[in-house]
Amino acid sequence: MTKILIVDDDPDVRDLVRYELEAREFEVVEAACAADVAPQLSPVPPDLILLDLRLPDQDGLALASRLRATSSIPIIMLTGLGGDVDRIVGLEMGADDYVVKPFNPRELVARIKAVLRRAGGAAVPADLADHDRRSFAGWVIDLSARSLETPAGQPVALTNGEFLLLEAFVRAPKCVLSRDQLLERTRSDGGEVFDRTIDVLILRLRRKIEPNPRAPQLIRTERGAGYVLDADVRRL
Repeated sequence: MTKILIVDDDPDVRDLVRYELEAREFEVVEAACAADVAPQLSPVPPDLILLDLRLPDQDGLALASRLRATSSIPIIMLTGLGGDVDRIVGLEMGADDYVVKPFNPRELVARIKAVLRRAGGAAVPADLADHDRRSFAGWVIDLSARSLETPAGQPVALTNGEFLLLEAFVRAPKCVLSRDQLLERTRSDGGEVFDRTIDVLILRLRRKIEPNPRAPQLIRTERGAGYVLDADVRRL
């Protein structure tokens, strides 16, 4: 069963989400505060974390940052109305999506399923030769296994949004992609999106693949047009 961790200090919210998820045969575990999260991460970690940004013992944004530093488990933030700054900062820290409270439980379930689909990707073939592997500037991205390696062969953890963004670039190298085009490729769940989302994802991706993120050489900004992967891409 797919395991979902709900981190929220409001028992009514936890009960509501649990009811909706268990009705769809998800396994649900709970944490009422940040201190309760660590025991739920082992021995079997959750497949996705629903994280309220207003916790009694720790700011949810700080917790999201700590979680992202040690794992690639998808995170959906639960934010209050008018929390645009929280949403942007949360995305910068590596969250995969956000849902605004009060939310429609069915919409939340749909968003969870969409993030899980992106996180799961295609089944990994047994034979590496069957993988769709591509190289750019020494980096190797495996579109089948949804993995990225540095030129030195070291794995790099990417969130779902970061991977989908990089996939969009390697499928159209040296082509300028507008924000609308990138939004369509990285936010396919039909939820609320805005241009700033792409800027955040670009910033996060540059931090991971650029020698100097402040002077990017791989992902360049085309003023007034969008972004471009300025590298040759070849299949392996």
